[in-house]
Amino acid sequence: MWERTLQDLIRGLRANKNDESKFIGQAMDEIKHEIKSKDMELKAGAVMKLTYLDMLGYDMSWASFHIVEVMSSPKIHIKSVGYLGAVQSFNEDTDVLMLTTNLLKKDLSSTPADVAVTLNGVSSIMTPDLARDLSPELVGMLNHSRAHIRKRAVAAMYRVFQKYPDALRHGIGRLQEKLEDSDPGVVCATVNVLCELARINPQDYLPLAPQLFHLLTTSSNNWMLIKIVKLFGSLSPHEPRLVKKLQPPITDLISTTSAISLLYECVHTCIIGNMLQGITGDSLARTCVSKLAAFIEDQDQNLKYIALLAMVKIVPTHPYLVAEHQDTILSSVDDEDISIRMRALDLLSALVNRDNIQSIVQQLLSHLVKPESSAVPSAVQSLSQHIVPSAPAKSPGAPSQSTAYRLVLSQRIMTMCSQNTYDNVSDFEWYLSVLVDLAYVSNVDIGTQIRDQLVDVVGRVKAARSYAVKLMVKVLSDDTFLLHAGEQGGCSEVLWAAAWICGEYCSELSAPDELIPYLLQPEIASLRPDITAVCIQSATKLFGYWASEAAKQWTDSFLEDLKKAVDIMIEQMGQFASSNQIEVQERAANVLQLLIFIKRDVAMYKPKHENGFSDPSAAAFDPVIEPSFPKSLYLIQPLFSSHELNPVAPIAQASVPVPDGLDLDAWIVPSMQDRVAEEGDDGDVTERKIKRNKKGKEKESGSRMKVKGGKKKQKEGGYQEELAPQEEETAEEKAERARLKAERLERMRDDPYYIMDDRSQKPPVEDVDSIPVVRLDGPLPQPKGIIFLSTHMKMTDTLAEEPRLPGLRSSASMRSAPPLFVVEKEGEMPAGVVMTPQPSTPVPSSRRQTPNLFDVTMTPPPSLPSFQSYEVPDDELRTSTPEPIKVVRAKKKGTGTAKKKRAVKPEMKAGDQDTVVTH
Repeated sequence: MWERTLQDLIRGLRANKNDESKFIGQAMDEIKHEIKSKDMELKAGAVMKLTYLDMLGYDMSWASFHIVEVMSSPKIHIKSVGYLGAVQSFNEDTDVLMLTTNLLKKDLSSTPADVAVTLNGVSSIMTPDLARDLSPELVGMLNHSRAHIRKRAVAAMYRVFQKYPDALRHGIGRLQEKLEDSDPGVVCATVNVLCELARINPQDYLPLAPQLFHLLTTSSNNWMLIKIVKLFGSLSPHEPRLVKKLQPPITDLISTTSAISLLYECVHTCIIGNMLQGITGDSLARTCVSKLAAFIEDQDQNLKYIALLAMVKIVPTHPYLVAEHQDTILSSVDDEDISIRMRALDLLSALVNRDNIQSIVQQLLSHLVKPESSAVPSAVQSLSQHIVPSAPAKSPGAPSQSTAYRLVLSQRIMTMCSQNTYDNVSDFEWYLSVLVDLAYVSNVDIGTQIRDQLVDVVGRVKAARSYAVKLMVKVLSDDTFLLHAGEQGGCSEVLWAAAWICGEYCSELSAPDELIPYLLQPEIASLRPDITAVCIQSATKLFGYWASEAAKQWTDSFLEDLKKAVDIMIEQMGQFASSNQIEVQERAANVLQLLIFIKRDVAMYKPKHENGFSDPSAAAFDPVIEPSFPKSLYLIQPLFSSHELNPVAPIAQASVPVPDGLDLDAWIVPSMQDRVAEEGDDGDVTERKIKRNKKGKEKESGSRMKVKGGKKKQKEGGYQEELAPQEEETAEEKAERARLKAERLERMRDDPYYIMDDRSQKPPVEDVDSIPVVRLDGPLPQPKGIIFLSTHMKMTDTLAEEPRLPGLRSSASMRSAPPLFVVEKEGEMPAGVVMTPQPSTPVPSSRRQTPNLFDVTMTPPPSLPSFQSYEVPDDELRTSTPEPIKVVRAKKKGTGTAKKKRAVKPEMKAGDQDTVVTH
């Protein structure tokens, strides 16, 4: 029979690519026949072909016993084939390995050629049992007369130590002697083994430091020096005295070697071995940074990558040295390799400080600006490109234009500026401009993070509020975010922050009426419900502030303009009152009722030429004399301006002590099951309820008679239960039932979501003059000017002082002297709180969860001592709190068919800016 060799098998595979599986099947049949032959040459050839097929993915574990037979051949070329097959296919679960122990011991005591082949093979098939049984022979091989045997034995000992750690006790001493071996190859192999072992327990190998230091200063083998330097990098943290000893030779290697790999290992060892401290460490650090900077400028991408990695580790100890190469590092951000870009961003994040943050951020922002070469080329341009080949343009999928990279870059910019509560930011007007620019050019979904940053900065830095309001007016007047609200990367959440800032700090606006049309334009309804709700709330604040300012310098000629302004507000607010979003609908409906009240008050207002008061603000709250302006102009503004909104400390809520007697786990209103269980202890009430159930069932079986006490409708698959009224009721039970009903009605009266049915009561007579005059706030500030709401959307000159966005803002500000920015980092704490150390670290502001609408706009409870208290004139001081005043809207006669609205108690909590009270 003709036998195929390994070369024939390879040729056959190449010739049968279309039907490879069939050819492999025929070849495996032949191999199975050949491997059972008694001819060792034929058996070895079959093992060679199996080894080749195993590398192609075909299993050869079924031939493990035949491989052991080939390993036992006395001929070296056949034995080598057997060990090759064992290395390729054997593992710890191979059953026949237990049969090889004596064979391996025999081969280790054979000729040098057999020993060399055995040492090569045993290193790959080592198991714990083999390591235990062969360790004495392998330790003995370390003193073999031939250098290549000693080198192979050293490498095999590493596998023995891995599988059988107990061998270290009697083998490490012999291995240490090989550091002084006469053959350089044996010494290099020994250093390699010690370097790998020292990664697990470095302190166990500190006694080897003198010998290793001698090799470091005398050897010229770069590969062995790399291993020695690595080994010292593992030992130095455990022995500080090594640092001073190693600095001179390491510095000499860095300055003189031409091997890039050795140079990098020396720099890396200096970093991880704490060798860059002290006076001598500074000079060494400068040398390392200069070498790494040269790596960054190299054309080799691998050198750039490892240099950036190493510089990130040097920045914490020597940032000023790395900062000298800032331009070189920034050039790596524009590299085509995305991995180099990410490492450069890591380095810049660690390098940033108050001095260089503006230049770094501005250059990073420039990478987010898309090129303007997106226009379709003309026919002439296309033809010229075919005739004269030009440089290939950057593909749209380049890293600078990929969504993932742009998202990381945008988030990294905000992280650099906001870390440690804005420690790196010295000019917050610049940072606010950066956030707005980022919203325009990022083109990724980071609107939520930008919104949180804007609100957080304005809340913490009071000096930046005036500029923030002016900047947010530009954002609201630009329709870019409205047009791209539904697109990916539209960042429409910035409108949330813009509306909230302009509404909360509307006193910074010179013309608040001109901003209201932007907040109530019909396109706002297409935004997310939370954004629309904030726009409605902010428009209400702006109108309230504008109305109060207009009342301070009131003249009768303003009356017609005021009526038009109120009508416009009602018309614009009415479109949101019919929204299908409950939050938008409720806010718009509340504001609409306030505006209707103002409209009626303005319609009933009659100009008074003389009232005897020179100060209009004094006449506004006089209980007798009517003011010279409509009193309803001061209805809205005090609802939102009671107290200033300040940041709250992260641990404020957790620091509030629980009052004595308060159980937070107990039910506020016990459920009916709990109430029945408590009453069932007496036995009377529970028994009576059971009787009612029985009586109801009897009546149900007899007839379908209606019961005065009511009945429950039968559900599918259930049963009908009727509760019969109690025939005999004692006086105590009647009193208890009346008391429970009164309490229930009282709770319903205070519930704003429950409509009281008072049709049986006679509607009160309309008496507008009986509405009490109440002082809603203290003396108001003097007006700066009279502003009126206009139907035209016009912007004042102050909104055109700076160029229109989008556009990257330069770091230089237009002001002559920047204001002093003070960041309120701690936040407010409740009264009487004892500060205790918190185990958890506060979450950075850039990662905080998006605040709820009420969390942002509502101020804390009035019990906080940091808030201002109401200023009441001395002649009106009271010794006790007066009863709440019930304000009832009067109805005209003849409307008895309509439901009478319930009275509302205007009990305003101090600082509650979201409370809507009907006056």
